[in-house]
Amino acid sequence: MQQQFTVTGMTCGHCEAAITRAIKQIDGGAEVKIDRASNLVEVSSTQPREAIAAAIREEGYSVEA
Repeated sequence: MQQQFTVTGMTCGHCEAAITRAIKQIDGGAEVKIDRASNLVEVSSTQPREAIAAAIREEGYSVEA
């Protein structure tokens, strides 16, 4: 299932890697695409939306509903 998240606080490649790693910890097969300039994180995953959002928040980033 394709899902989009608006994530604020991403400023560098390390941020992108941290978010990708957090998502892959809950779904190793997830596909993650990040467009830092538009604060957009696209995720293809079978995990529920809230689980993915929680993983991103645990890394210290804000996720808009």
